[in-house]
Amino acid sequence: MAAAILGEFGAEVIKIEQPRGGDPLRRFGVPSVEADDTFCWMSEARNKKSVTLDLRRSEGADILRELVAKSDIVCENFRPGTLENWGLGYEELSRINPALIMLRVSGFGQDGPYSARPGFARIAHAFGGLAHLTGMEGGPPLTPGSTSLADYVSGVYGALGILLAMRARDTDGKGQYIDLALYEPILRMLDDLVPAFAARGIVRGRQGLGTSNACPHGHFETRDGWIAIACTNDRMFTRLAAAMGRPELAEQELYGTTAARLRDSAKVDALVQDWVGAMCTDDIVALCADQDVPCARVNTIENIFADPHIAHRQNQVALPHDELGQVHVSSVIPKLSRTPGAVDSLGPTLGSSNADILGSVLGMDEGKMRSLRAAGII
Repeated sequence: MAAAILGEFGAEVIKIEQPRGGDPLRRFGVPSVEADDTFCWMSEARNKKSVTLDLRRSEGADILRELVAKSDIVCENFRPGTLENWGLGYEELSRINPALIMLRVSGFGQDGPYSARPGFARIAHAFGGLAHLTGMEGGPPLTPGSTSLADYVSGVYGALGILLAMRARDTDGKGQYIDLALYEPILRMLDDLVPAFAARGIVRGRQGLGTSNACPHGHFETRDGWIAIACTNDRMFTRLAAAMGRPELAEQELYGTTAARLRDSAKVDALVQDWVGAMCTDDIVALCADQDVPCARVNTIENIFADPHIAHRQNQVALPHDELGQVHVSSVIPKLSRTPGAVDSLGPTLGSSNADILGSVLGMDEGKMRSLRAAGII
């Protein structure tokens, strides 16, 4: 994800894969049937060039070292110590290229008592505290939407770390490495849980459809779906009460203050649910928009494809594919006014850039590449 973000804004990204089978992401997610790779690979390996190298072989490691000498950034997400065992850790690579910036993403970070443990996004959600907060009160901890959420958020933080390191390098010419554990961005995004526990011993649990910080602030069922309403201050609740045809609810002696609504949140939510439950989703979203009440449909991906605002914002882009015709993927964010990014290509076929990179960048001739292929090194 970190490399994909940089690639969207012009970086040349070389994806190093095992010669036999390639990256496991090629087989993760919904299969495309007509093509060898999944839709997940097509989307997340966007704008990348695939080069095959067996890094466990000395010849493959040597080729990587040659590429590092000509590169700005290396991104890796092996378990800590793996690259060091192959002679490809940061210390060695930085001797080859002192300006090198290296992003290292792992389950639990490069050091600490858990650093050797394997980790995936689901483990990060659990360890970082998010899974405990997700679900209905009294129920089990649930998956917070995408099982890959921590991967995506770590990718964004990883790209940010790379850009910060590049800015520092602009001043002194020196590279550095970025140590990022998958759980750390999750932990960073837990509202005020850290200071609240440290100061008061508060352990927040699952809150179901709402939240303990504002009311009404949650999900409500309509006649034909679900909506979200977020009244985070008294003015918003006054507008909601007017939209409900119950302006008296916002009077000071009833629910005109956040404190009063939180004290009687179950009753306030029930009043809103009774009102919402009698209406269709489109009607209530339109009414709330007219009254300036924060509200949105709880979208399925089908709703997203049909939404005119998402179409106007060009949040999806279709790219050509040899077997599938066109494949839709999410488009580039953020939107830069002067130097916008672009999705130029879907995830590449395995080894499709071997000749380009090894020949054009490293000057390797076809005979050498044939021998490397025959030996299973590329």
